[in-house]
Formats: sequence, structure tokens, C-alpha cells
Amino acid sequence: MKSFFTKILAFFLTATIFFSTSSFTVDMHFCCNKLVDMALLGKAKVCQDKELEKDSTTKQCTSIQEKDCCSNQTLVKTGDDTIKKVNTQLESEDIFFLRTFFYTYLNLFEGLEANIVPFKHYRPPLLSKDLQVLNEIYLI
Repeated sequence: MKSFFTKILAFFLTATIFFSTSSFTVDMHFCCNKLVDMALLGKAKVCQDKELEKDSTTKQCTSIQEKDCCSNQTLVKTGDDTIKKVNTQLESEDIFFLRTFFYTYLNLFEGLEANIVPFKHYRPPLLSKDLQVLNEIYLI
């Protein structure tokens, strides 16, 4: 359960870093204060020769040919380059630690070639019995 929440948290942190450092553009085309087309990462298509409704509240548009009826709006989100870079140069202490770590880690998994049992040819010891308990003789 803990690893599941760790994976979810790592995913959301990665997505946050990705979206905060990327840049994109949203282009929108409006006619009579109504959104006609919206494009992400490209140009929005302009409207064709169609008649629009006259019941717009702010502008009274009768046709698309009017100059001030249609407008384009562009939203630009620029990327952020202020993320600190990782230092990739290793120092002598780091190299010594990594050598020691890998040497001990690899030696953990070296197995014996043959399954050797050192006590295979010995007889088991004789079992000693507690005679007082067996005969139920207790000193008071």
C-alpha cells in the first residue's frame, strides 16, 4: 500500500515538473464574442462565409465580412529554465564507495557450486532424559 502511494506521488511530481517547464501556445478565433475555433500548438482556423446570429449582446454582427466582428486571441505560456542542474562529476570518495558497494553486493549472490552439508557423516547425539520429571519425583 505504501509503495502504491509512493508511485502515485512520484507520478504527480513528475507531471508537475514537466508542465511547469514546458511551453505551449493556445490560439483562439472569436466571431461576435463567441469562440469559433481553438488550437493548441498551432493556428486557429478562421470562420467561413456564414451568417451569424444577430442576438449577440456586445456587438451587433450581421455577417462575417464586417471588420470588427472577428478577432484572434493568442495565449503563450513560456517554459521555465531555472531548474537546478545535477552535478554529474564524481569525487574520489564517491568512486571508492561505489566500488565497495558493488563488490559487496555482487559477492552476496555468489553461491556454492555443490550443496555441501558438513555434518552429513556424523551420528546424532543421544537424547538425554530428565528422570526426575519422567518419574514425577520432586524435592520439597
